[in-house]
Amino acid sequence: MHISCDQNINVDNITEDLNSVVLDDMSVCANCGKEGKNGDMNNCNKCKSVKYCNAACKKKHRTKHKKACERRVAELHDEQLFKEPPSREECPICLIPLPLDESQIQFQTCCGKVVCNGCTYAMKMSEGKDLCAFCRTPTVTYDEDTIKRVKNLMDKGNSEAFNTLAGIYYRGLMGMPQDYQKANELYLKAGELGCAEGYYNLGNSYVNGDGVEVDTKKAQHYYELAAIMGDLDARYNLGSDEHRAGNQHRAMKHFVMAAKAGDKESLNEVKEMFIQEVVTKDEYASTLRAYHERNVK
Repeated sequence: MHISCDQNINVDNITEDLNSVVLDDMSVCANCGKEGKNGDMNNCNKCKSVKYCNAACKKKHRTKHKKACERRVAELHDEQLFKEPPSREECPICLIPLPLDESQIQFQTCCGKVVCNGCTYAMKMSEGKDLCAFCRTPTVTYDEDTIKRVKNLMDKGNSEAFNTLAGIYYRGLMGMPQDYQKANELYLKAGELGCAEGYYNLGNSYVNGDGVEVDTKKAQHYYELAAIMGDLDARYNLGSDEHRAGNQHRAMKHFVMAAKAGDKESLNEVKEMFIQEVVTKDEYASTLRAYHERNVK
């Protein structure tokens, strides 16, 4: 079969690609230089950036690799911490981003949805005065029924339900005893299931010593988890901590991210940093535009 010159070029390209795949599948031990397949090599457990032919080489190289490892781990952490946050959750009815003010939203204990007050009000003004705005389930008036509904949602893995019951224990509401330890356990579970506010609330417990010993490092850890998931209060707290520690650049990054997502307190901090010439005119202008765009939705 005749192959044109163009086809020869394509064949060469394919062969080159195959060779590169084979090469990419090979790694070199960071300690002894021995080559091996990626699947057979041991990764550094922390930074994942270097490989070893066996556990003995990994152990021998540990001291030499320590500083570079710590630096890379810090870089990876910051990449995660300062990446673009997820979009604000929308009301499941009107599909408009939920307000940042918690007094303007409601968690529905029947279906587990978070609905804006506008949609709840519209339902009350229509034929469904005592119905859930989303699933049309009749509302309950007794605390025991509310708790029962929340626990049913928890059985289904609803993260907001865990956070809600945690808040009830934290404040001792609806006939439940005030129990900080139980609240913290539920806040942690809420965070693990995807509720950013759960991690934020747990961070507050470590700041205030509610049910746990005061621990600023653990508080920071949970604030960071919450911020990565999009919690603006947690992001603001991280910025404030960095500001007090004199880390102005990191503080600015936190405040700018939170302000662009719609947080007014963070915007005020960005304004102050602009006055102090920590934030440039262009950075402040772009932050202000983004803030207004988020808050008109």
